[in-house]
Amino acid sequence: MFERQRKYILFLLSFYFLGWAFFTDYQSLFAGLIVGTAVSLYNLWLLARRTWNFGDAVLQGKKIRSLGSFSRFAAAGLVIFIALEYPEHVHLISAVLGLVTSYFVIMIDFLIQSFHIRR
Repeated sequence: MFERQRKYILFLLSFYFLGWAFFTDYQSLFAGLIVGTAVSLYNLWLLARRTWNFGDAVLQGKKIRSLGSFSRFAAAGLVIFIALEYPEHVHLISAVLGLVTSYFVIMIDFLIQSFHIRR
């Protein structure tokens, strides 16, 4: 599941990069989307890795501390800090939209997979 979602997000990142580099005059908007989506992909990878470790720990009867919420919040805070520090290069609202990209991808992937299972 993570591999499929990673492919979708990498496709979006390539689309954003093309918009930033070649096709539009909205470089700051696309830069915000790129930065936010890249951190969103990192957060998705981190959550997937922690979930795998959590599942392994449960099977082995071990305890695990957490699923890493603090590190994901810190990464999101870094994106906001970058957007506030360099507003002429990184658009704040698009950076925030980029941060939630993985959640949209997860929901869309779930809907697509649910539709295919029902068929």
